[in-house]
Amino acid sequence: MVAHDKKRLGILLVTPALIFTVVCFLLPVLALLLDAFRVDGPVAHWGLDRFLAFFAEPLNRQVFMRTLRIAALVTLFSALLSYPAAQAIVRVSPRYRGLVLGMMILPLMVSPIARTYAWIVLFGRNGAINSILLHLGLADEPQRLLFSEMAVFVGLLQLLLPLMLMSLVSSMENLSRDITLAASTLGANAWQVFARVTLPLTQEGLIVGGTLVFTGCVTAYVTPALLGGPKVLMLETLLYQKVSVESDFGTANVIAVILVAMTLAVNAGLKRISSSRSNK
Repeated sequence: MVAHDKKRLGILLVTPALIFTVVCFLLPVLALLLDAFRVDGPVAHWGLDRFLAFFAEPLNRQVFMRTLRIAALVTLFSALLSYPAAQAIVRVSPRYRGLVLGMMILPLMVSPIARTYAWIVLFGRNGAINSILLHLGLADEPQRLLFSEMAVFVGLLQLLLPLMLMSLVSSMENLSRDITLAASTLGANAWQVFARVTLPLTQEGLIVGGTLVFTGCVTAYVTPALLGGPKVLMLETLLYQKVSVESDFGTANVIAVILVAMTLAVNAGLKRISSSRSNK
């Protein structure tokens, strides 16, 4: 009886927070997403007409593929760079590990706008990168580095890399070093240890980090807008244009649904790959 009363009390305590979450967050998002499937006409109905019209335009298809490509590349390179960095961090002496972790988190404390403007200075025609290229004789004149896909890629990679790194460090801290030493003792080389031991045992961190980085890429606005400009549109900058410039809320809702679907698809894909590897 006491346990039943505690359960009822727990439900009563959680109910206000649940109602607040549903009313203030869940219902508005559902209304926004469902509006993308509403087709206006003499008789309003539900359908995919807005999505078909969106992808029928070549510019929209180009923007979609660019967003998907850049987000996938940033996620891939984040994983490639973070794995060796995470392995090095977990091997640091506990005395200095706090300092290293603090340095890892420090970029997240700086405004994305400030970090993006720093890249604008570096990528400018008179910036440090062009000066180095000219000094080394690798270019005869300043190159157009700003307002390019490369600039957006580098900016997003620097912006979101700490998220992948933190996820992998968290996973590797729970990985006993004795396991990798045992694999090496049994004759496995460094690549075999990573592919057959480290990667399977840290794949949960990879899934979390990959989802965070990919989601951050497809939803970031400041970095693509400043480093890509109007020449390198991505879905989030296109969404801003549809709302603020054209007042086309129908297309904006379609883009929002596409962004959510892309994030869910990537998360499901990473989990499917993880489960298939676990079953082998």
